[in-house]
Amino acid sequence: MTASAPSYATPANPGWLRRAEGWLDQRGRPAWIVAMILGFILFWPLGLALLGYMIWSKRMFGKSCRTRRTSSFQQGYAALRPSGNSAFDAYKADTLRRLEDEQKSFEDFLRRLRDARDKAEFDQFMEDRSRSPRDVKEEDRAEA
Repeated sequence: MTASAPSYATPANPGWLRRAEGWLDQRGRPAWIVAMILGFILFWPLGLALLGYMIWSKRMFGKSCRTRRTSSFQQGYAALRPSGNSAFDAYKADTLRRLEDEQKSFEDFLRRLRDARDKAEFDQFMEDRSRSPRDVKEEDRAEA
């Protein structure tokens, strides 16, 4: 036995169950779920056996949403923690402050742009409103 081959390695000629398991593992969790559903459709004890195997072997709940949410939550705040390199931390703080200033400036620009658009729309409305009664009066005079 060589040092690189562990004793628990798969045999050279695995059975059809091991081949099927490897094939499903290569395709991931959706393949296991489809196989389980087909098992329930064809013969319900087969589907039940696949469900039990998936739960027992942790193929069904190996990486839950809770684990992914926690890790992404922690990664989001990793940028705020100090790295231990004072020069990099100073650069990072300066860059974050500059980005926050740019964001504030951009939000102010958008607010001014919305205000200008709203004022132009209001002015147009008031002009149309003030013009309408005059046009109606002139039409009434022309008809009479």
